[in-house]
Order: sequence, then structure tokens, then C-alpha cells
Amino acid sequence: MTDDKIQRIEQLVKELNEASDAYYNGRSERMTDYEWDARFDELRRLEEETGTILPDSPTQKVSEDSITGQKEEHEFAALSLAKTKQLEELVKWAEGRHIWISWKLDGLTLVVTYDNGLLTKVVTRGNGHIGTNITHLAKAINGIPQQIKDKGHIVIRGEAVISYDDFERFLMESGEDYANPRNLASGSLTLKDIEEVKQRHIQWIPFTLVHTEEDITSWGARMEWLEKQGFHTVDHERIDQPNLTAVETVINRFTEKVTSKQNPFPVDGLVICYDDTEYALTGSITGHHATKAGLAFKWQDESADTVLQEIEWSCAASTISPVAIFRPVELEGTTVKRASLCNISECERLGIGGKGTEISVIKANKIIPKVIKVNRTEGSLEIPHECPVCHASTEIRISEASGTKTLHCTNTDCPAKQLKKFARFVSKDGMNMDGISEQTLSKFINLGWISEYADLYNLRNHIREIAQMEGFGEKSASNIIRSIERSASVEAHRLLYAMNIPLCGMDVCKRLLGTYPLDELVAETTKETGDLFNPMKEPEEVFAHVAGIGPEKSASFVNWFRNEHNKQLYQHLREKITVTQATNEPTGNKCEGLTFVITGDVHHYKNRNELKAYIESQGGKVASAVSGLTSFLINNDVTSTSGKNQKAQQLGIPIISEDQFVEKYV
Repeated sequence: MTDDKIQRIEQLVKELNEASDAYYNGRSERMTDYEWDARFDELRRLEEETGTILPDSPTQKVSEDSITGQKEEHEFAALSLAKTKQLEELVKWAEGRHIWISWKLDGLTLVVTYDNGLLTKVVTRGNGHIGTNITHLAKAINGIPQQIKDKGHIVIRGEAVISYDDFERFLMESGEDYANPRNLASGSLTLKDIEEVKQRHIQWIPFTLVHTEEDITSWGARMEWLEKQGFHTVDHERIDQPNLTAVETVINRFTEKVTSKQNPFPVDGLVICYDDTEYALTGSITGHHATKAGLAFKWQDESADTVLQEIEWSCAASTISPVAIFRPVELEGTTVKRASLCNISECERLGIGGKGTEISVIKANKIIPKVIKVNRTEGSLEIPHECPVCHASTEIRISEASGTKTLHCTNTDCPAKQLKKFARFVSKDGMNMDGISEQTLSKFINLGWISEYADLYNLRNHIREIAQMEGFGEKSASNIIRSIERSASVEAHRLLYAMNIPLCGMDVCKRLLGTYPLDELVAETTKETGDLFNPMKEPEEVFAHVAGIGPEKSASFVNWFRNEHNKQLYQHLREKITVTQATNEPTGNKCEGLTFVITGDVHHYKNRNELKAYIESQGGKVASAVSGLTSFLINNDVTSTSGKNQKAQQLGIPIISEDQFVEKYV
């Protein structure tokens, strides 16, 4: 029996190490977090039973990234935290002391060092003792300032993450295949080109001040100190009396933010730490955990067994992804009946079969429906040989980097591919046609009402038909038409972004329009050189001189406008709309030098985005979180006890109403 257990230990160590390697280095997922936790717990139990611990056991070491570059030993070891899913264990660990709870962000840990007020290095966690120096990428990562006020020796640990919105936007713009935001973040930090990394919109969020020359022994005070230095720290909340009721109340508040999608960044749990930082250093080192440094709390995923009814193949861009449709189950208070299976490789890993296959599903981290295992296979997975939308042939592609198998439609004109383009066109960052979903667009396309962008402005001719469609009605139809008509007056950078020009995200559009007015920019793509043999510049040369563009993006933009079909699409659209702002330069200076944070409802402006646009048009900045760099917090409920109000009061940031803002700055 002992031999069987040792063989199982060897198998678990191999599986967990392979999965960790893929997880931390931007490759295809080998197993879900749910599966990893279950195997890890089984391994730890078997090690305790047998007394056998292999040298490379994941219970004894920190998982390591394989980012290439100059290796550097950490001044302070970046060990991982022990974890629990039980509130009672958390309360016992707290020992009745003041504690803090914060997000356990799901990204890559970076250790950032400052000396004499200047950034000196950025190092990945690596194996906890030795990491990779990626200081050259610091300017491409939001949240790492080049200099701070304090002139001492400062070491800060934080998480490099990508928001869900930026992740979806990147996939749409690039056509690349990544399983999740953390996967994209880790892959991005292997890149050499700073401008390419910038396009990923990585955000570094500090979660602890490791060292300062000032005598600050309170974790909460250390986080306040970081805020005053200009950092946007991880959200955190203090519990003075950590009994079961108090801890459960705070955790429920964090859980609500996850389930209601108020938190923009991926998380895989919470972190609990002592406020007394000196006491936190008194713990011992067990395996690769510092026992008092902190404790990770992971939600107890609620699983349910069900039966697969079919595999739906969903075509988006050029990728056709499998989606499991199963007998509905109740999870986390909601009815769940479908879950993405990501790609062919994931189906093969799980052993997905056909109709009647018995499966177990969860809502990973309270949000994402996920198939975690197959209990009994019925039949086999049938991979379609033709696209479910246009019926063109399909092909399986295997990624050179990760070995992941994905299915693709070979028809470049597939309507499903156009659907994604229309979705970007009507999006908030594009033409902002509020209330028009992909599902609605799909109906209009299938009815033959829309074949190019300009056709959206002819939908008024179909308002009666829209009102009579299932799920619409007169009010919905009127709202759609009003939204379309409002969008007919648009800023230049939104128009360019909406056109779906490859490699041209919002940042590229703004950079180009910061150098050329819109009409001049478009004219420049086909401008004659006067050379009889070379009448026009090479595409990669036209805009390569613009900061942040380079030859590849220049060629993509120019080639798009030199294509006759695209040129007609653009001209037809310009006949329907008015461009209200040709550049993203400020038109005034009433807010110059000021940074605002906006929270709550507004009434002078249509929405917070409109207020933000006004502030930026007057030379000001709008941040998402209150920090030491914030000039004013705008909140019509000035006396609110919200987190932003509390943070502003702690830092001495003035809180003003919208009326006060209008009176002073409009």
C-alpha cells in the first residue's frame, strides 16, 4: 500500500509541476485552479502519511517563472502564503489581532526597488529567492512611477495584472489566443519591445511595502504611506476584532464585488495579514511559506454534477471555440447551463465526449462557469469540418509556443468575423451605440439590413419591424434608433478605433491623431511623392516616425486605407456622421495640472464618461482610484462612507460635489 502511495506522490509532483510551469509562464492551462488545489491537498496529505517528500515537491518550493534575462537574488525572499478555504481556520490564524483583508490578485508578482527617489530595479518573483530583472520594461507597465517623493531605500511587492476589459479588447484587436488575463500578462513580460508591451495595458498594483527606512510598523500605515508616494495600492479593509461574524461580513463584501463584477481585475481569492508588521516577522518558515507573513483565503467552489446535452461551436473572429451545453444546475445562487471549453486541447485534456457525457461544473472564483472533470464519457467529441456560420471548411492549428490546438474558419469573409467587427464598431470605446448587443447585431445581419458600418444609420427605415421583433417592442426600437443618431457626432479617435483597422487599438489611434488631423492623416496614406517610379511611400515608412507606432503598425494602417473596399467603407460612413474632434489634444486649460477621481451618479453630465471627457479636454487627468496624487474626489454624496470617500479623508484629499466642480472649473 505504501508503494502505491509513493507512486501516487511521484505522479502528483510531476502533474503539479508541469501545471505550475504552464500557469506561470503564459502557456496553455494544464488544469483548473480547482483541480490544482485538490491535487496539492492530496499530495500534502500523502506526504504527511508516508513521511516521503520529493526534492522537487511543490509543497516545498515556490513555483517559478521562466522569463529569460539577467537573474537577480531578492533582497527579501518572496515566499508564497499558506492557504485555507475555511473561515474558522482564518479566525484561528488571526489570534484576535488586528488584521487586514485584501484581494489576492491573479497575475505575476513583481518586486520594485527605489533609491534616492528613483526607480532602480524591477524583478520578477522567480522562485522566491532569485528572479529576472525586467527593469527595461518598467515604462511599459502602468503603476510603476520612475520617481517618488521618498529618498530612502524602498522595496515594494505588487502584482502585474490585466483587467478583463483590456484582455477582451486585446484578443479582439490582435486575434491571438490566450486562456485568461494572467496568461496574457505572463506572456507579455517575455517580450523585448516596450511599445508592444504597452499595448497589453499591464497594471502593477502594490500589495505590500516590504522595506522602508522609516519606522512604520503598521501594515495599514505602510499602505497609506505608499498612497502618499503616488501608488494605487490593492483594495484593503481592516478588521479590529476578527471573530467569525466580523470576518465573514468583510469577506462577503469582497465576494459581492466579485460576483457583481465590480472588481475589474482577475483575482483568485483574498489575502489576510496582521497589521503589526513586526509580529508578522516572528513566524517560522514551513516548506515555502512564512507562517505569520499572511494567509491566503480561497473560495470554496461549489460544484454540481450534470449531463452534457451538446457541444456548441461558437465562431468569433477566426477561432471556433467549443462551448458545453448541459442540463441546467444551480451554482452560487444562479442557474448555469453553459460553459466555455476554450479549445480542442482543453476538451482532450478533460476527456470530453458527446451527448450524455457526465460532467462536474463550478463557477470558478464565483464568476466563470467551468467544466472541471468528466465523470463518465459517452461517445466521442465531434470536431466540425465546416464553419457553423458560413459552412466554409475548418482547419485545426497548433500554436508553436504552447502546443494548443484551436479550430479556425478558413473563410476570410465569414459573417461571424464581421459580427465581431460590428460589435467593436458599436462599443463604448467605438461609436458608443448603447443598447445594441452582439445578439441584436446578429439578427440585423441575418435579416440583410446590415452589410457595412454605414448601414447602421439606415436602421430608422426598419424601426416598425424592429418594434415587432421578439424581445424588442416600441420602446426598445426607439432607444436603439436614438442611440444610433447620438453616435452620428463622434470624436476622431473613436471613429478610427471603430473601423477595426488591424493592430490599431485606441492608443495607436490617439497617437496618430496627436500628430495629424483626421483628414490629413487619411490623405497621408495615399499621398504622392512626386517620384515617377515610386509614386507613394512604402506603407511601413509613412507613420513609422510617430512615437509608439513603428513600421508594423504604420504598414497595417496605411495598407488598410489603400484597400479600395476599405476606402469605400470609410467614405460611406463619413457621409453619415460628423467628426466633432479631430485630435485628442486639450481644447482648454481649466483643469490643467489637476487629477480627479469620479464616483457615484452625476446629473450635470450625461454620464461619468462625459464628465471625464470634459476634464481631459481642459488639460486634467482622471484616475480610477484615490491616491496621494489625487487633487479632488468628485462625489455628489460628499458625506458617504464609501471606500473612496474614506481613502480621500485618510489622505486629506478634498471631496467636492459635481455642483462645486461646475462652479469652479466650467
